[in-house]
This record gives sequence, structure tokens and C-alpha cells, in this order.
Amino acid sequence: MSEHTGTTPTQAPPQAPPAKATGKAWLMLIMATLGFAVNFWAWALLSPLGPLWRDDGTLGNITEGDVALLVAVPVIVGSLGRIVVGALTDKHGGRIMFPVVSLATIVPVLVIGFWAQSSLIAILITGFFLGIGGTAFAIGVPFVNAWFPPSQRGLAIGIFGAGMGGTAISALTTVPLYEQSHSLPFVLTAIFLAVYAVAAWLIMRDAPGRTAPTGSLVSRVVANSKLSITWLLAFLYAVAFGGYVAFSVYLPSYLKVAYELDPSDASNRMAGFVVVAVICRPLGGWLADKLGAIEVLVGCFGIVAVGAAIAAFTPILEHVGTGAFLGMAAALGAGSGATFALIAKVTEPARVGGVTGIVGAAGGLGGFLPPLLMGYIYGRTDSYGWGLMLLAITAVVALVLTTTVVRKKQAAPAT
Repeated sequence: MSEHTGTTPTQAPPQAPPAKATGKAWLMLIMATLGFAVNFWAWALLSPLGPLWRDDGTLGNITEGDVALLVAVPVIVGSLGRIVVGALTDKHGGRIMFPVVSLATIVPVLVIGFWAQSSLIAILITGFFLGIGGTAFAIGVPFVNAWFPPSQRGLAIGIFGAGMGGTAISALTTVPLYEQSHSLPFVLTAIFLAVYAVAAWLIMRDAPGRTAPTGSLVSRVVANSKLSITWLLAFLYAVAFGGYVAFSVYLPSYLKVAYELDPSDASNRMAGFVVVAVICRPLGGWLADKLGAIEVLVGCFGIVAVGAAIAAFTPILEHVGTGAFLGMAAALGAGSGATFALIAKVTEPARVGGVTGIVGAAGGLGGFLPPLLMGYIYGRTDSYGWGLMLLAITAVVALVLTTTVVRKKQAAPAT
């Protein structure tokens, strides 16, 4: 099944990728994944530092709600920005967009490193622009999709999605580097972004036969937003990837408050959550190629519902709590991979970037709201239980939607 509106008479039909991916395709995949990882590393720099700044008074007397807002602001820009960046990638290609986004992200990274740590307002303003790094996801999906044949796209997009492990790099390195020098983690990240931008420009190439869509940016965004499958997948991705983002940015604060862990231990455990999700994302894409994306998503949402329900009661962290969170990490990672495996199968290549932008934005917004909601609920109940129970209920809704409406859409003509 595919969603399309046809091509204009002036457009040549896109050249189909070979039956099996070439060595150059795998090189492009590696470069795209590295770009995703480096930009996500920058995107997640504030998450490990939020609890630390709250405790040491660097930003003054800030509350748990302030910390939640601080770590969530980059997420919303990285989310909504994907709509524009995805459409621009359809038009200009990943070879241009990866270096542009990487270079643009350097600016807020360095501003935070050398100036903005003086106040909460300054952090929030520069954190807004730090969100540019989160838009890299919408570049890589159409770029990788064009290089691989349909039978391998689930695996390829899943491998690319493992670049979200950049948040694990941030979780493991930011606090130790910050303790040596308050500017060090930001300077190091900026260097990697600059090196990658140069390497991407020299090495990356768009897939042969790539055709740029016609029409204005706004008209293409509107056209993609009218596809019903876009919004169905947006909801599923908001639950899967949104859940991952929410935990990756808020888990350190949650573990510190709920289980009284120190910031370093909480960040290390968050890194473990991220690593499991990252490993399982390509697995989810591969399983979607072999078993079908619908079947994989059903299993993933079921695991998330059970894990969130267990975690809502704040069980002992060893074994029970850890098992619940790692189970959710695996399911959220695999579910994210399976969702984009489905996008690659139901969307024509020239529109993958635009649809990816909208769906990716929904995923990022799915990660923006839960930290704020968790902070709000905790501030009024002194418990995270209700927030986690809401996640369990949402996962059940996603499971039911997948087995009914989405399954029918996959089998029926696109609308």
C-alpha cells in the first residue's frame, strides 16, 4: 500500500533502489546514524544537569516543576521543528540538511557553556534553540529510506534510529565533565558537531534518482497533514518514542526523588534505560520486516502497559522496579523502530520526509508533555504513581488502536 498523489509531468519517476542494499548505502546509513547521535547528544545536554542545578543553587531556588520545564523546552523545539526540517529534507536532501542542522546546533551549545548558566531564564531561552539538534531525526529517515530497498527499510530505519543513543552519551558524560569544568561538556559537544558537519558534507550523498517535490513548503506540509495514516502513526509514535524521550530526560529527576538516588547514580541508570531502548530499536525494525509492524507494535504496547502499571506502585528498585523500567525501555525502543518501518512501507519516497516530520513531531511532543505532567502531579500528590498509571492507560489505547483502525488502514487503500 502507498499514499501518493502522483508526479507532475516535469518530474522523472524516482529510480528504485536495488533489490539488496549496496556498500555505499550502508556507508550512508552509518553517517546518518552518527549525525543523529551527535545531534541528540547536544539535544539532551540539559537533562543530567537539571537535578544538579536544582540542588547546588546554580540557577537560584528552582522547584521540581522548573527542572521539568528546563529539560522539556529543547524537546518541543526539536519536535515541532521536525515538521519544517522533514519537508526541507524532501526538497534539498540530507546531504545539505545534516551539516546545516549540526552547525546551527553549535551556537546554543556554546552559549549555554559560556554564558547562559547564570539564570533559569537564560537557560530556558538558549535551551529553546538547543532543540534544533532534535530535528536531525527528520533528516535521516527520508535520507536512509531512499538508499534501501523496501525489504530492508525496517532494519535500516531501525539502525538509524539507534542514533537516539546520543542521549546515553549525554547521560554518561555530562555530569563528570561538568564537575571538571562547567563549560567542558558543551565545548566537547560543539567540537563533535563541527567535525561531523565537515565529514557529512565531504562524504554524504543523496540516493541516485532522488526527486525533489514540487510546490511550496507550506503546501507540502498541508498535503501531508491531510493523510489520515499520518495522524494515526503520529499517535502511535507519540506513545512509543514520546515515552522513551520522556524517560530519557526525566528519569534522573524521578529516580532521585522516588528512590533517593544521587545524581550520578540516577544518570547512570537512565543511561542503562537508553542503551536498552537503543539496542531494541533496530530489532523492532527488523522484526517488522519479518513479522509485520502491526504485530510488533501490539506486543510493545502491551509490555509498556504492564511495566507502567507496575512502576506506578513504586516497587523496590532492585529486580522489580528495574525490570519494569528496562522492559518498558525495550518495548518503547522496538515500538519506535516498528512505527517507522510502517511509515517506510505506506508512504511514497518523495513524501517520507514530510510525513516523518509530522510523525516525529508527535513523538517529540509525546516526550515534552509527560515531564511537565509528572512534575505537576508530584507537586500536588507527592507521588509519581498517577502519572505512570496514565502512561499505562495510554499504552492500552494505542494497543487497541493498532489492532483495529491502523490494521484496517494498512490493508485498505490510503486516504
